[in-house]
Amino acid sequence: MTSTKSCNANPPIKRIEFNISCQYRMNKVLGEGAYGVVCSAVHQPSGILVAIKKVEPFHNQLFCKRTLREIKLLNHFRGHSNIIGLHCVQKPSSFETFNEVYLIEEFMPSDLHQIIHTQYLQDDHLQYFIYQILRGLKYIHSANVIHRDLKPSNLLINENCDLKICDFGLARVDTLKKTNDLYNKDPGILTEYVATRWYRAPEIMLTPSQYSTAVDIWSVGCILAELLICTPLFPGRDYTSQLLLIFQLLGTPKDEDFNCIKSKRAREYISTLEFFYPVDFDVFFNKHYNRFKKYGNERINPLAIDLLKKLLVFDQNKRITAEKALQHPYLAMYHDPSDEPTITPIELEEFLISKNENPNLNDLKIELFEQVMNLK
Repeated sequence: MTSTKSCNANPPIKRIEFNISCQYRMNKVLGEGAYGVVCSAVHQPSGILVAIKKVEPFHNQLFCKRTLREIKLLNHFRGHSNIIGLHCVQKPSSFETFNEVYLIEEFMPSDLHQIIHTQYLQDDHLQYFIYQILRGLKYIHSANVIHRDLKPSNLLINENCDLKICDFGLARVDTLKKTNDLYNKDPGILTEYVATRWYRAPEIMLTPSQYSTAVDIWSVGCILAELLICTPLFPGRDYTSQLLLIFQLLGTPKDEDFNCIKSKRAREYISTLEFFYPVDFDVFFNKHYNRFKKYGNERINPLAIDLLKKLLVFDQNKRITAEKALQHPYLAMYHDPSDEPTITPIELEEFLISKNENPNLNDLKIELFEQVMNLK
């Protein structure tokens, strides 16, 4: 194994230790959060620029599970051009020294959040971005996996406008497609914190144990809307305001949409809220103040509005799928059925976080160690 040394990334405020192979020369911090730190680096033997994510998960079961999930899925999805590529995970010298996890990934210089707020985007940019998101989702969903945290900052972009989906730490197997008892073995399968609120599908808030890959399609709708109006579509402050913002656009659910809500308590709660009628998408988006500030009177492509109506559907069973959305006329310039691959569905046995039903931190550390050491 290659020996390691302490390599330093030098952000302006503080020094961050990366105990990474000396084959890598650290450049700068790209992002930092509770879950980990990402730095850019150069792989010196090849000169390739990479992103290295450092995670210290072993003080928190949730972080351990997220890290395991991310490594398993990035490895499973290797090779798809719209999913961030995992080059490797640094192997520790021993279990005793295994205190940090280093994921070496493709380097992407920007993300869609930055692009939306700094660039003037033409309609063909929007088509290309949405096409790539849906192309990646078709692949992910064909594996029976729900990403669950799609948002602009998790969509990485390079200088050619190529887009890659990242951050699979909250992903899950779509258990609504399965009926056997094995698919209920992971007690946290649908209960963890899911998705940044602004991009969260209504069924997650109303019936948190009954949702599917359709939640990712809702998020794509929120992202397309944000591309059109240059600001988040549903910036709710809390659970209630999030639902009200959705109802103010789509209308309060009634008839079939109301009855599709499985939770009696949720139906009763909605009945206490102010009633809203749906608004005209064409008027709402073309006249939006933020869009006017950036694009003036430039009209939105009507096909973009039409696709948006099919993405932002309240009833998840009526929402368009990634495969069908790729066939929409708005994406005709890029759609190529022969170049929109699928993958064999993941069985839950492969995706269980631990062999133990109630793993402790040490169990999870052992699982992570084995996963990293066996990774090719």
